[in-house]
Amino acid sequence: MTDAILPCLLLLSIANLVAFSLFALDKARARAGGRRIPERTLLLAALLGGLGAWLGQRLLRHKTRKQPFSAWLGLILTLHALALLAVAIVIWR
Repeated sequence: MTDAILPCLLLLSIANLVAFSLFALDKARARAGGRRIPERTLLLAALLGGLGAWLGQRLLRHKTRKQPFSAWLGLILTLHALALLAVAIVIWR
């Protein structure tokens, strides 16, 4: 079981980096008046990299008041927290 932890952490880190990068890119495009990244794409990235998406939203102050986007992101982050809790319970059993 512990042999699978390192690859999973690596993939999760990459997913979070991609999610944060997409939020940063969309913020830059918003400021420049360029073509935006669809909210659906940002939420999909959040499904894979929730922490990166949350950091992107908070640190970049991007889509913080946009509804229902913020509500969906909150739900995704809650699911991530529950999944992390479940993994921790399984590992420490």
